[in-house]
Amino acid sequence: MFVIRASGYLFDHQIRYPEWEPTAANLKHLIANLGVGGVLLPVGNSGDLILRTQQLQSWSKIPLLLASDIEEGTGQRFDGATWFPPPMALGAIAGKDPVKAEGYAEAMGAFTAQEAVALGFNWVLAPVVDVNNNPDNPVINVRSFGETPATVSRLASAFIRGAHQWPVLTTAKHFPGHGDTAVDSHLELPVLPHSSDRLAEIELPPFTAAIAADVDAVMSAHLVIKCWDAEKPATLSHQILTGQLREKLGFNGLIVTDALVMGAIANEYGPNEAPILALEAGADILLMPLDPANAIKAVCDAVAAGRISPERIRASVERIWQAKRKIYEQSAQNYSTTQDAALSLLATPAAQNAAASILQDSMQAGGSLPLPVDKKDNLQNLIILDDILLSDVLGHHAPAIDFPKQLGYQLQICDRNSNFLLKNLAAGNLHPTLLQIFIRGNPFRSSAQVSEAALAWFKKLLKTGELQALVVYGSPYVLKQLSADLPKEITYVFSYGQTLPAQALALETLFGTSFSLSQTF
Repeated sequence: MFVIRASGYLFDHQIRYPEWEPTAANLKHLIANLGVGGVLLPVGNSGDLILRTQQLQSWSKIPLLLASDIEEGTGQRFDGATWFPPPMALGAIAGKDPVKAEGYAEAMGAFTAQEAVALGFNWVLAPVVDVNNNPDNPVINVRSFGETPATVSRLASAFIRGAHQWPVLTTAKHFPGHGDTAVDSHLELPVLPHSSDRLAEIELPPFTAAIAADVDAVMSAHLVIKCWDAEKPATLSHQILTGQLREKLGFNGLIVTDALVMGAIANEYGPNEAPILALEAGADILLMPLDPANAIKAVCDAVAAGRISPERIRASVERIWQAKRKIYEQSAQNYSTTQDAALSLLATPAAQNAAASILQDSMQAGGSLPLPVDKKDNLQNLIILDDILLSDVLGHHAPAIDFPKQLGYQLQICDRNSNFLLKNLAAGNLHPTLLQIFIRGNPFRSSAQVSEAALAWFKKLLKTGELQALVVYGSPYVLKQLSADLPKEITYVFSYGQTLPAQALALETLFGTSFSLSQTF
């Protein structure tokens, strides 16, 4: 009943988050001796992952559930695989062509599952079925398919259909709906004041649609739904997990908690009590407990003390076993597990083309295109992002850097730690500037809004007339905020994606010329 987090890398010295990711020896002990039933792997290299997942399975007496939050394709987490645009890109396409968007969603689900299977995964922790109707939402944001229940329902169901072409479990999250919050549950506990009627109208339809599409699991949300349970968050509420999800909506699959290490739960309930409360609420799988060994002991002690019945445990274990049997029987019958066969399923031309088509069809642009460039103008390429140390989409080879460089632009990069560039702003040392902003909602970051630095540069460049063009990667809400002050004559491009292909497409659209990777660094 426990699914723990571990490093996606093979060696202990590669562990990035030692508080959450055990060493190999400890991980093997948890699996082989304590009977952990699954492992969540967050990031890694695709080639290594094939070995890593085989290693984990070899340690277990019973086949493991191997999971990852691959909401934007397997490449979102694992280098070498296909990284799709965020789901909200599909919602944007659905506003113009619902049938095309549905086809894209099904293809995205199929390619995501195909590549997950190739790496040894059998549980896709997607799709997100939250309706993102709050632009200030820092944690869901572009992870959602859209802002209306109908759009989210249709696209999430298509994603599930596509994924079920492969032997993987799918997951609708985060029940009963995390879309209308301005608080990041990774840090604090959000509270939703909505009525039952409002929940039935907005938040619940996508879950109903996902259940009708035979989604395998539903993940709980760490938030308080006052009209259903004014005291406990959904993850720990019997009224919500059992009363609403299990009984009222008739869901018979796996109920999995969101990560129990998240601040909304860990800060209030502690590492050993939270798993017990989640089981009492009706959860089948406890995801990412902060201290797995002691959490397992706490649950066993609760059973021994009569607080949790053996029958309650057995009911969940039977659901887990049925889910495992489904995917392992399907896998054994239909899919090869050789390394060459696995590699052939990764980053296929069809998958790459599907991702590129979604980027193309969801991109927005305005002003005079293409943008004329005069190398005599002492041009500046100013890139602003939240934290460059956390960026995995920039480097000398990245089109956002290399493409303007080939056209004569001088690079400057600014993030929340770049005080020296803010001093340049105050000093007024400005030149004709291509302003590129990378911004989207990210868990543990608490904000999806444009940073103060980006806003200050934007306003200053507008005031001095040095803003040559604007490119925004990620959040349509940031584009909307900035475009309110953007003169019509200034060219802009917006992409939901932040990946290298997204950058290349945006800049090719801006400059009207194709991009070739520079060999100079």
